Amino acid sequence: MAPDPWFSVYDSACQIAQDIAENIQQRNRYERNGETTVKLTVTIRALLQNLKEKIALLKDLLLRALSAHQITQLEGDRRQNLLDNLVTRERLLLESFKNEGAEPDLIRSSLMTGGAKRELPNPWLFEEPEETRGLSFDAIRQQQQKIIQEQDAGLDALSSIISRQKQMGQEIGNELDEQNEIIDDLANLIDNTDEKLRTETRHVNLVDRKSTSCGMIMVILLLLVAIVVVAVWPTS
Repeated sequence: MAPDPWFSVYDSACQIAQDIAENIQQRNRYERNGETTVKLTVTIRALLQNLKEKIALLKDLLLRALSAHQITQLEGDRRQNLLDNLVTRERLLLESFKNEGAEPDLIRSSLMTGGAKRELPNPWLFEEPEETRGLSFDAIRQQQQKIIQEQDAGLDALSSIISRQKQMGQEIGNELDEQNEIIDDLANLIDNTDEKLRTETRHVNLVDRKSTSCGMIMVILLLLVAIVVVAVWPTS
């Protein structure tokens, strides 16, 4: 696995900060002994400029990693904390460099650690998160990769669930379309049946009226026949 460039730059920046602290202490010692400090001053200025550039690069790399979703937000916050601590150390070193003869407790305590090493907790960390305290950079990178893998697995599971829900939604939509077609056909059948019923009802009414008229005619004819028979029938 290729090393994370952010941690490589961060490790280098911590080493530069350690070198600055050692050079400031040596410059202060030379000043107390009356020795020249021009060469050390030039070296410290160059190291401070280098540290400033490293910090700017770390900020840029962190922003790019977060924008490209190469790291989790939790990992981004952890790196931001490390970066903030480094910026604070840069400010303290700069103040110590400007205040000739000063040896702040920060520089003395850092020199007692014997320098920053890659496989040991960095001596310049003021406060490191509990979950990474005591871990080497390689272990931190492995922890980060594990977190990313777990996040990817969770996203894959979520994607699978969403895909199944989408498929179920499509099937439900297709079934609703089929049911709507059946309902439309049933509505058309009901309309046709209703129209046929109305037509047949009109026919029945017409036939009924005709039947009534015929009956009345027959009754009238029978009455006329009866009258004629009575009229022509000889009386005794």
